[in-house]
Amino acid sequence: MRGSWTQPILWMKAESNVDFQKAFHKVPRQRKLSWSSCQRVVVNGSKSCWKGITSGVPQGSVLGPVLFNIFINDVDIGIESTLIKFADDTKLGGIATSLEDRDIIQNDLSKLEKWSEVNRMRFNKEKCKVLHLGRNNQFHTYKRGSDCLGRSMAERDLGVIVDHKLNMSQQCDAVAKKANMILGCINRCVVSKTREVILPLYSALVRPQLEYCVQFWAPHFKKDVEKLERVQRRATRMIKGLENMTYEARLHELGLFSLEKRRLRGDMIVVFKYLKGCHKEEGENLFLLVSEDRTRSNGLKVQQGRFRLDIRKKFLTVRVVKYWNKLPREVVESPSLEIFKNRLDRHLSGMM
Repeated sequence: MRGSWTQPILWMKAESNVDFQKAFHKVPRQRKLSWSSCQRVVVNGSKSCWKGITSGVPQGSVLGPVLFNIFINDVDIGIESTLIKFADDTKLGGIATSLEDRDIIQNDLSKLEKWSEVNRMRFNKEKCKVLHLGRNNQFHTYKRGSDCLGRSMAERDLGVIVDHKLNMSQQCDAVAKKANMILGCINRCVVSKTREVILPLYSALVRPQLEYCVQFWAPHFKKDVEKLERVQRRATRMIKGLENMTYEARLHELGLFSLEKRRLRGDMIVVFKYLKGCHKEEGENLFLLVSEDRTRSNGLKVQQGRFRLDIRKKFLTVRVVKYWNKLPREVVESPSLEIFKNRLDRHLSGMM
């Protein structure tokens, strides 16, 4: 919500990650889902007898995940904390600044445990952990049933590593390492080093590793910014005929932006979607518009929020304010996203 962005801590101080154990195999069909199937084994033409299947949903099919989602649809009934479900991963979180807040989270964990017992869908004990976030965190111990949940210093969520400090350095290390491995493989296996070969390979295989969900985990420190930029430096240096040119000259020759400028471009596109595009409804809760009629304004300026921690400056809703407010009116008033991208690219091309 809009008000939470001015708080000195992240909206979620304690998060519990619960994961169903062998989820797609364990769905008991006789309890809530009305469908049946049989299977048999065929080896060298010999067939076994048909055997009825009492649990599990079809994997590798469109129907399987749908049936699984139907089965766990009521898992959040009665839950007071924030519950996020993605396939067989479930995350429970909430602000825990008082004993009452911690009791709410613990009661919700107990409700989830009871649901798993009733529906015979056990949570994976090894993967159920708590990630504590925020300043002055008391690191309260939560339980799942009679078992105390272990504390996690970092968790991978949809391919992004989030640690307890929220500085994203671990994520930067991971993506830079993976991108360099792919780039090294290209360098060893591809004979031709012409731009017609290397540039498409880099754009298709390497750069996406450095930009996947980057608006969320954008690097906070100069060392991490440089760590990512070195990957593109290396890639452009591989191209025949450009080895002895400066990095800036290589980018100009290839018609590329630096990764830092590409992240800025991505930020501006996201803000446009929140203020004028497909996510306008959500944007009303993220950004406050400045009401002013000055002719030098771009007509859609956003207000700078207050924060106490330096790390807050790197959050999307804060770091974009200065750059968005400096965009020309022509760019901001683009009637569509595609036109906005074209005008934004022309504007960024003139920036150092």
